[in-house]
Amino acid sequence: MRPTITSCAAILLLVSSCTPPNFSETSWSEKVDSTRVEQLYEVHEKDGVFFNPWMQLEDRTIDVLKWKLSASQPYTTEEEKYLPKVRNDTASMIRAAGSRDFIAWLGHGSFLIRTGEIVWLLDPMFSKRALIPARYTKPALTAREINELFPAINVIISHNHYDHLDADSIRGLSEDYTFYVPKGLRKTVVEWQPKARIVEMDWWKKILLGDGYEIHCLPAQHWSRRAFDGFNTSLWASYLIISPEKQIYFGGDSGYFIGYQEFGRKYTNIDYALIPVTAYHPRWFMHEAHMNAREAIQAFQDLGARYFIPTQWGTFRLGDNPPGYSALDLKRHIKTLSLNPDPFLVPEIGQLIMIE
Repeated sequence: MRPTITSCAAILLLVSSCTPPNFSETSWSEKVDSTRVEQLYEVHEKDGVFFNPWMQLEDRTIDVLKWKLSASQPYTTEEEKYLPKVRNDTASMIRAAGSRDFIAWLGHGSFLIRTGEIVWLLDPMFSKRALIPARYTKPALTAREINELFPAINVIISHNHYDHLDADSIRGLSEDYTFYVPKGLRKTVVEWQPKARIVEMDWWKKILLGDGYEIHCLPAQHWSRRAFDGFNTSLWASYLIISPEKQIYFGGDSGYFIGYQEFGRKYTNIDYALIPVTAYHPRWFMHEAHMNAREAIQAFQDLGARYFIPTQWGTFRLGDNPPGYSALDLKRHIKTLSLNPDPFLVPEIGQLIMIE
């Protein structure tokens, strides 16, 4: 009997302590501003564990319980119900596009991109669940359809969280594809694709693919973990894809950090910026690893890119905010800040954005 009473007392104590901590946007901005560009280039691994040298993110398992037991803010009916439309003709549209370059949003953080002679697949995730959270919208293409469309693809993985790295999705892809993964992640991917070419990349490493094509691995402010794996035992990253004509930035998953200013300074001709606007409520818990709509806009402005494409919305409910909330919030901020809406491209799932 005593263990039961003790357990109940512990639960009651936890529940009673679940008042959300105070969070100040001003204090958070000051913390970001206090970081230095030089820290982006510092050592970010020690004894096989990775970290953000400008702002280390701690293991917050206890805070997860506090978040789950805390009340969520209310959302309107529109915010709860809004979802992106899903096109059913993506494969036929790609065939009809011929040799034209395009960016296709497949859902969540997954994109299919053609730049000249090279096709890129970013964070492929086609399964019904990201470990536990279920999809609200289906993917525009399956792994099998992608295999039928393209015999050769460069697959880019940003980090090991389940909504970005999915075992069944990776297994379903052709073994003839090349996979670019952050440092420490090769051993995971090779289990699912033992015959494929897998290339590990560290921050600031670039690979020249020939004829003016390059891939650059860049920092992001995030963390990594999978079930039965240690905390931060593989790296997380963003990427810059360079072709002879265009530059495309893939933000992976990240909180707002000084890196965006440095990328904009270092790479002055970014055309398209794929920037995450994912689970950012509650802010007290999510602010370090996920940007809200206002920060995503700031990241876009820091990058100096021509076009903004939001990623990681409309598929999973990973925070308190509903899956479609981020797009509505982004549109509100564009209006409130009196920004020109033309650079902000919010496609339907499966829609092709033709690269200009």
